[in-house]
Amino acid sequence: MVEIDSLCFEHHREALGIGESEPRISWCFKGDSKNWTQASYEVEISSPLVNSCEPQLFCVNSSDSSLIPWPAKPLKARESALVRVRATGGSKSETTPWSQAFSVETGLLTRKDWTATLIGAERIKAPSGALRPILFRKSFEVEEKVKSARLYITAQGAYEPYINGSRIGDHVLAPGWTSYKHRLNYQTFDVTSLKKGENAIGVEVGEGWSSTRLGWGDGTRCIYSKRLALLVQLEVVYEDGKMMTITSDKSWKSTVGPRIASEIYDGETYDASLEVKGWSSPALDDKHWAAVEPMDFPNTKLQSPTGPPVRKTEFVKIQKVLKSPKGKTIIDFGQNLVGWLNVRASGPKGHTITFTHAEVLENGEIATRPLRSAKPIDHLILSNDPIVWEPAFTFHGFRYVQVENWPSGSPKKSDIEAVVLHTDMEQTGFFNCSDSMVNKLHENIQWGMRGNFLSIPTDCPQRDERLGWTGDIQVFSPTASFLYNTSGMLSSWLKDLAAEQIHDYKGVVPLVVPNILGLDSNTAQAAWGDVAVLLPYDLYTAFGDKEILRTQLKSMKAWLDQGIPRQSNGLWDPTTHQLGDWLDPDAPPSDPGKAKTDPHLVANAYLAHISAVMAKVSSILDRQDDFKHYTAEATKIKRLFQEEYMTSSGRLAPDTMTSLSQALTYDLFPTEIQKESAAKRLAKLVRASQFKISTGFVGTPLICPALSSTGNTQLAYRMLLQTKCPSWLYPITMGATTMWERWDSMLPDGSINPGSMTSFNHYALGSVGAWLHSTVGGISPAEGGAGWKIVRFEPVPGGTITSAEVKYKSPYGLVECKWRIESGKLKMTVRVPPNSSGVVKLPGLEEKKQIGSGVYDFEVGYKELEWPPEAILDPFALED
Repeated sequence: MVEIDSLCFEHHREALGIGESEPRISWCFKGDSKNWTQASYEVEISSPLVNSCEPQLFCVNSSDSSLIPWPAKPLKARESALVRVRATGGSKSETTPWSQAFSVETGLLTRKDWTATLIGAERIKAPSGALRPILFRKSFEVEEKVKSARLYITAQGAYEPYINGSRIGDHVLAPGWTSYKHRLNYQTFDVTSLKKGENAIGVEVGEGWSSTRLGWGDGTRCIYSKRLALLVQLEVVYEDGKMMTITSDKSWKSTVGPRIASEIYDGETYDASLEVKGWSSPALDDKHWAAVEPMDFPNTKLQSPTGPPVRKTEFVKIQKVLKSPKGKTIIDFGQNLVGWLNVRASGPKGHTITFTHAEVLENGEIATRPLRSAKPIDHLILSNDPIVWEPAFTFHGFRYVQVENWPSGSPKKSDIEAVVLHTDMEQTGFFNCSDSMVNKLHENIQWGMRGNFLSIPTDCPQRDERLGWTGDIQVFSPTASFLYNTSGMLSSWLKDLAAEQIHDYKGVVPLVVPNILGLDSNTAQAAWGDVAVLLPYDLYTAFGDKEILRTQLKSMKAWLDQGIPRQSNGLWDPTTHQLGDWLDPDAPPSDPGKAKTDPHLVANAYLAHISAVMAKVSSILDRQDDFKHYTAEATKIKRLFQEEYMTSSGRLAPDTMTSLSQALTYDLFPTEIQKESAAKRLAKLVRASQFKISTGFVGTPLICPALSSTGNTQLAYRMLLQTKCPSWLYPITMGATTMWERWDSMLPDGSINPGSMTSFNHYALGSVGAWLHSTVGGISPAEGGAGWKIVRFEPVPGGTITSAEVKYKSPYGLVECKWRIESGKLKMTVRVPPNSSGVVKLPGLEEKKQIGSGVYDFEVGYKELEWPPEAILDPFALED
C-alpha cells in the first residue's frame, strides 16, 4: 500500500510566518508497491479560523508531486490554511489515504504590514570595546480571552525573546546572518498562550554579526550597525474577533543585565550578581529603566527566512577530566563541535570561573595559536546562589575546555555539558560500510558540516574568521545536499551572493558572502566565483527546483558575462592573481596557494565547465538564445583550453592529479585516444604518489570520480584507504573527529602545522563524501532525473570494503541501496520510492536495467580485482 508520508510548502521545515503567498506544495510517499506512479492528485485546502467555510478541493491529472503550484487564491498577510493531499496511481488506480493536514501561515508580506518602530538603546561598551547586550521590555494588558497571537520580531544584533518570564521559541542567534544592507530576516512565533490581564514582553539583544568584531587581526566593529536595536510587532486576536497590536515604540524601556559582553569571536562575560530578577514579567517595576530612542525603519528588505533557524541540536557529556603537564584542568568532550557550554555552578559572590575553548591539545595543553586573534574565553562570575548558565550571543569551535578557578577545584562530569549549535536542517543522507575508518571519515564529514552550517556556510567555526567563503561551499555542495536538506538555507545564501555581486561589485562574486572584507575581496577568483553558477545547478540537481535557477539566473550570467576578467580570446586574463588548487599538500605552510597546478589552467578548466553548465541551465529554463550562446562559448573555451594546455597525445602542462582530474571530469579532451592517455597518466601519478593525496581544494572532489570514470576505481579505493599523510584517513589516525583544513593540520609528531591558517574543522576536503555516496554506496540522481525523480544505482565495490549501505530521503521518499560481497557474489537490495524510478548498473554487466518503485534484489557473479594495486617506486618510470 502507498501512503503520503509528509507534506511541505516550498522548502520550509516549518510553515509558520512564511514569506510566500502562493507556496508550492510537495509530498513524498512511503510504501513498497511495485511500479507505482501517480496519475492524479487531490489537494484540499481549508481555513482553520473560518469553520463555516467548506474546504476547497482541487483535482489535477498529473504525476507531479514535488513543488506543485498553489492551486487556490494567494494567501494574504497573516492568513493560514490547512492542507491535505491524496494521490491516485499504480496499475489498479489505487488512491492513497488522505495525508495528515498540515498548516501553512504567511507572515508580514510587505512593508505596509508593519506598524512597529525600530527602537534603539544607549550604546554601553564593555571593557573589550564590545557593545554590552541590552534588555528591552514592555508591559501590556490582554483584555479578553486570546484566540491567536503572533510575535513578529527582528533586531539589529541578535535577540532572545521572553514573555512573562518564559523564553519564546528555540531559535539561537536570531535573526541569523544575512547581507544586512540588502536583506534582513524577521521571525514569527506563536504566542497564543498569552494570559488575560497583565503581561510583559522582554527581549535581550546582543551584538550578533551586526555589530561585533569581524575579520582577522583586529577586525572591524559595527560593520552593519553602530547600536543595538529592536523591531517587534505582537498581534493578538481575541475570541470575539477583536484585535490588539503591541509594537516597539518610544513607550518601551531598556537597561543592561548580567551579560557584560557576548561576542562572536571573543566569548561571553556573565556576572550573575547583576541578574535582573523577573525582568520580562509584568510585576517588575521598570520606572528606573532608560527610555528607548525611535529610529528610522530598516531600509533593507525585511523578509521571512527561507531556511531553518539555528537551534540547539544535541547535548554532549564530558568524556574525560584531564590534568595538563602545567597542572591545568581540561575537560574533553571526545568530539570537536560547535556551540557553547551549559554550566551548573555555585560559589561566593565575585568568584570568577574562566572557560577557554580549543579544538586540540599540543604537548598536553590546549592549543590556542590556531585561533589567531579570537579569544574564545567565557567568564562566569558567581553570586552566592546556584546558577545554570549558558552564553547567548557567541559560539565556539571546541573539543577541549580549560577550566580555571572552579569553586571546588575541579568540575564533575555532571557539572558541565556541551551544547551543539547549527542551522537545524533535516538530515537526509546516511552511509555505512564494512570499514570502520571509512565510517569514521564519513562521520567526521558530517560533524564538519554541522559545525560550519551555522546561519551561513562558513569556512571554519573557531578562529577570527567564520566567514562564508564561496570556494569552500562550491566544492562541498554535492556532499552537503546529500547529507542534509540544504535547499532553504543555501538558496537564501545565494540571494545574498547575487545582491552583493550585482549591486556592489559589478558582477564579481566576493570571496566571502556576506562580504565583510570590502574591496579587499573584490577580486575575481575562479572556483570561488564559479559558485554563482555551480551551486544553483547543484541545488537544482538535488531538489529539482527550477525556481532556484530562475532566481539566480541574473547572477549566473553576470559572473560569466561581466565578472570574469578575460583576455581577448575569451580565456581568463593571465595577469590575474588566482588562488588555484588552494592548500595543495605540497604547498609550504606559509604559502598555501603555491600549488603544483598552474592556477590559470585551473581557472580556464572551470571556465569551460561553467560555460557548459550554463548551456544546460539555459536548456532547462527553455531559453533557446542563451542555450545557443553558451553552447558556442563552451565549445570555444574548450578548444582554447586544448590549444593552451594540451599536447596532441593528451598530456597537460602541467601534468598533475588536479589538472588531469579536471580535464577528465569536465570532458575537455577532444578524442577518446587522448582521454585514454590522460587516464593512464593519472593512474601513473597516483601509483607514483604511493597513493597519497596530491590535490588541494579544487582537485579533491574530482580525483576519485576521475579515477572511477576511467576504469581505475581500485586506485581510488587505495587512495581512500591510505592512512599515511597526506590522506583522508591520516587525520583519523591522529584522533580527528572533524575534517581538517590542511591535510597535515597536525603533524605526525603531534605538533600543529606552523602555518597561520590551520583549522581542525573545515569541510572542503570532505567533498569526497559525494563519491562515497555515489560510488561506494551506489546512489545518485540519474542524468535527466533532477530532484531524484530517477535514481542511478551503480555501486562499484573495491579495496577491502565488502559491504555498504546508503540511504537518502529524496523528495519522493526513501531511496536505499544495500550491497555485500559473499561467496563470489555481489548481492544488492535497492529501494525506489513511489512515483520515481531507477536505473541499475552492476559491475561486469554492460546492460542497464530500468526499474520502477519498490524493493528489488539483485545478484551477480563478482570477481575480486587486483588488491592492493602496486605503487610505482621508480620516479623515472613516470616518464613515457
